[in-house]
Amino acid sequence: MKAKPKAPDRSAPSEGVEDQELLWMWLHAKSDRTRAVYREEALKFLAWVNKPLTAVTLVDLYRYVDSRGDLASATKARIVNTLKSLFRFAHEAGYCPVNVALKLKPPQVRNCLAERLLTQQDVVRLIENATSDRNKVLLLLTYTTGLRVSEICGLKWRDLIAKQGGGQLVVRGKGGKTRYLGLPTPVWMAVERLRGTASASDPVFASRKQGGHLSRSMVMRIVKAAAQKAGIDAPVSPHWLRHAHASHALERGAPLHLVQHTLGHSQIQSVAVYLHVQPMDSSARFLSWIVSDQPINQVEGNEVTEAIAPITVEVLPSNPILKLPELRSASDIEVSSAVVE
Repeated sequence: MKAKPKAPDRSAPSEGVEDQELLWMWLHAKSDRTRAVYREEALKFLAWVNKPLTAVTLVDLYRYVDSRGDLASATKARIVNTLKSLFRFAHEAGYCPVNVALKLKPPQVRNCLAERLLTQQDVVRLIENATSDRNKVLLLLTYTTGLRVSEICGLKWRDLIAKQGGGQLVVRGKGGKTRYLGLPTPVWMAVERLRGTASASDPVFASRKQGGHLSRSMVMRIVKAAAQKAGIDAPVSPHWLRHAHASHALERGAPLHLVQHTLGHSQIQSVAVYLHVQPMDSSARFLSWIVSDQPINQVEGNEVTEAIAPITVEVLPSNPILKLPELRSASDIEVSSAVVE
């Protein structure tokens, strides 16, 4: 069994330890998880380079990245971006005269987002195959709100506020930012029925063994168990539900800025990527007139000029192609006694 990770060190370093003092300032406003990952990487670099930050060169940075061996491109990109963040802060704080990491380039990372998108039917199966009422509501809330796993784990009952037509969720996200999310009535009722006699300071999703908040690793196990039971042959993680939220909301016409707010992204570009990862869609469907069975108006610019006859494709089947049934949506999930009682 892995040892329980130590709590992040929030104490200021002793005076006179200049590099360590800078690290402390750099990490101070970051989330606990980001702080832990960044600090570990920065300490590895300092141990390897064996010189003060002010003496580090761009060559040192490239040699360090190469010294880490044959890592996945995503892992190398994280290392590079951590170092770039550190030296950018050091320069902006006046600690380093120049930002030596300015020209340090991360490797290209293959975009695998389309491979991590669950269909709406997959989401329904995932929720229906969770092993308990608590776990079903956990997956339902994660999908319908798109929360990060750390945000789901940290929810307390005081973060849920009853409103007419449902409820409101107060989310304390990355960087200490707070956002307010409306919950549809069925989702609100499903969550509320879990409460029982819990107080405002109690966790919404409590560990049955330890009594406190569920851990990230426990939520991961809940998701994986539901995926396996549902027959979803993919390495599903809690973050896949966040991806699914964004993709499905946009497919159903949600405004880009609303999805951005719901997910807690500071940059709208982080959400726009979901517009480009629908593996079964393309602009080809807008040009299907070319094999239509009736004349189509020709459009040039914004004007309709004349009716044109589509081509005849002899290889097309004579029998019509059967339409697949529509996938169930999140709104079709019945929050029944099997889910919440």
